[in-house]
Amino acid sequence: MPYFWLAILGWLTYFILKRSVPPLTGRQLWLLWLVMMSPSLLWMGWTLTNPNEPIPPALVFGSFMICSFLYLLMLRNWRGTLPTKANETENGSDTPIGQASNAAKAAAEIVANRDRPKPKPPLNSDEEAQLRQCFSWTTFVLNKIEYRLQAVVCQGKLKGDAEQVYGTVQKNVEGRFGDRFLVLLQEDFQGKPFFALVPNPQVSPKLKKLVNPTYRYGLASFLFLLTLLTTTLIGTGLAGAPITSAESIINSPELLLQGLPYAIPLLLILGFHESGHFFAARHYKLKSTLPYFIPVPGLLGTFGAFVQIRSPMPNRKTLFDVGIAGPLAGLVVALPLLIWGVHHSQIVPLQEQTSFLNFAALNPRISILMALLGRLLLGSELTTSSAVALHPVAIAGYLGILVTALNLMPIGQLDGGHMVHAMFGQRGGAMIGQVTRILVICLALLQRDLLIWAFMLLLIPAMDEPALNDVSELDDRRDGLGLAALAMLLLIILPVPPALANLLL
Repeated sequence: MPYFWLAILGWLTYFILKRSVPPLTGRQLWLLWLVMMSPSLLWMGWTLTNPNEPIPPALVFGSFMICSFLYLLMLRNWRGTLPTKANETENGSDTPIGQASNAAKAAAEIVANRDRPKPKPPLNSDEEAQLRQCFSWTTFVLNKIEYRLQAVVCQGKLKGDAEQVYGTVQKNVEGRFGDRFLVLLQEDFQGKPFFALVPNPQVSPKLKKLVNPTYRYGLASFLFLLTLLTTTLIGTGLAGAPITSAESIINSPELLLQGLPYAIPLLLILGFHESGHFFAARHYKLKSTLPYFIPVPGLLGTFGAFVQIRSPMPNRKTLFDVGIAGPLAGLVVALPLLIWGVHHSQIVPLQEQTSFLNFAALNPRISILMALLGRLLLGSELTTSSAVALHPVAIAGYLGILVTALNLMPIGQLDGGHMVHAMFGQRGGAMIGQVTRILVICLALLQRDLLIWAFMLLLIPAMDEPALNDVSELDDRRDGLGLAALAMLLLIILPVPPALANLLL
């Protein structure tokens, strides 16, 4: 099993590196992959050779810091030799852009790339004069126009409310240039707002097929049915009637019914989670795919589901609403199912070895939320020396809140990363993401089941993609809702402190 997870982690690392860093040669990409995988290889090696001993903190933090330094050093040394997307386009090469949001990435490079050679200006003198007319002293006092990689940067001083100013300037630009550009309102490293015009990828007929796809109902239905089958097979094993061959299904098809109390609630939770993102995107008229389930013939029967949003986020409010819609929708289903399942679970003796996935004897002290529910639903019979044998419905609900907790991690492009980006800005969200990584590593020293989470969080870029209007802030209601969601994350992943153990159990 450890080798399987290591292989999955290696594949995810390669996939993320290939999509998140600039174009690399094969040797450079594999060297970066090896550097990123080194901490997990070292930690896994220690776990396999010393199964009864915790990983030394020096090995955890030392490997993390050294490999992070090497990663940044390698990228810095290769940065000047890597071809830019702007240069590739000028040379006539085909640069596939899978999502319209990729155009927004150029804004993050505007300030950091001032020392690079300036490309050919995308506007002539007449067009630049038209662009200047899009600004006024009542909206944005334009000081100068600069041409950067993939962008026209308009620097000046913001006047009035950022959201109203952005709407006015965007309308003026569209009136003069049509859909040729995406209009971005960003902040530089000094916190000063600036406008940027980025070529709109949806103008290309070829790219329109990528960013405006038709819904693939057949593929979504096939993946759902296949995931229903794999989770049902896992559910039969959890119910005590594992299916070991196809002949057993043919001879006794009723065995599959025993797996449905696990499979149906789990898919219901995952489906509601992704449908929350899907319908929130539809509400804001963003282009997205249907929810796609990921079947796995083993383990838990699935790796979850996903929705891919193919439009840039117009502002931080939309980013927050789309990000939090999934976890909220998932919790609305997961919590009632978990409560019902825990109420129908049994109390068993506590085992020496416990983990987040020990469904036959789950230590409720592993999570503050589980301890609270255990105390309320199972009463005084649940003590510090007892565990809970989860009902299949409780297993599905429990996995649902774990998936929610993972998505609520305030890092990068996870749901929690979108939330803190919207609440505290792009740079503030990135800083929170870096701190979260360190805290999860510290927590993994106490709870070794979190090591796989720590591995995964190391691979996710800490900085989220900017919204088109990345300056306008959230209202108090959304800020409060975001803080409540982060509090739920802490209740799910934090173990019960010793001082509260006697009160809760």
